[in-house]
Amino acid sequence: MSTYLPTLKQLQYLVALHEHGHFGRAAEAVFVSQSTLSAGIRELESLLGVTLVERSRRVVRFTGLGTAVVAKAHRVLREAEELSDLVQAAGAPLSGEMRLSVIPTIAPFVLPRLLPRLKQERPGLKLFLREEPSAAAMESLQHGRADCVLLALPYPIGEAAYEEIEADRLFAAFPEGQPGNLPDEVDPAIIEEGTLLLLEDGHCLKDHALAACNRPELRDSATMIGTSLHTLVQMVDNGLGVTMLPEMAIDAGILHETSVVARPLEGDGAVRHIALVWRKNSPREDDFRLLAEELRAG
Repeated sequence: MSTYLPTLKQLQYLVALHEHGHFGRAAEAVFVSQSTLSAGIRELESLLGVTLVERSRRVVRFTGLGTAVVAKAHRVLREAEELSDLVQAAGAPLSGEMRLSVIPTIAPFVLPRLLPRLKQERPGLKLFLREEPSAAAMESLQHGRADCVLLALPYPIGEAAYEEIEADRLFAAFPEGQPGNLPDEVDPAIIEEGTLLLLEDGHCLKDHALAACNRPELRDSATMIGTSLHTLVQMVDNGLGVTMLPEMAIDAGILHETSVVARPLEGDGAVRHIALVWRKNSPREDDFRLLAEELRAG
């Protein structure tokens, strides 16, 4: 067995550099100076006796061996995280540090009512939050940057475990008076081509909305806007189109001080399912199920 082994810190630095492709951004991600991160990676290369990263002024390029080491480093770091989880799971229920990734179409509508209650009822829990789209959140879960993820299903989560929190209906949101005499539930057939405004690729709400409409021509003519639901509401309020909103956003008051009119979409498929997701066989599964209960109670 080698006397000289890479440290977890060195592996964290290497993984961060691979993820961000830039020494400065990688250093910010792991909360160290750029010189500290660079020195740590050089020490790792010296320890292993190989070059992992080709450096130039503008480009950071990983060697083939460097890429293979990164893949192994992810597994090592994940095992280390699970060791820490095992110890924390032996303590008081729902306590210690927990890193939660939440998608942007859930975070602003759930967290403001959840966090104050958790702080009061679970004072031993230190919850670190990260807001990111579904794909990035699941990658964070896989690579150990997140312990659990709050997202909307259906979405491919692989072999991860999950518990559903609630069903969240989808609403169509129209400018005032367009069209007139809206029914209690909206048939997607009344949405005109070229008027639908949605979040850009990477936001699962876009796919949920298009699937609920079940109109291929809407997918082809929809305008994808890389902004927030709040921005989409403002665009609709100014008569620039129609959008889809989750019920939780409407309940949280996203339409306050606007003239936007929203009605639920017709059909059994016009719903997304909010779920808490975690790595299968995690030693903290009981904690995640407790957190799911807290989310459900909120």
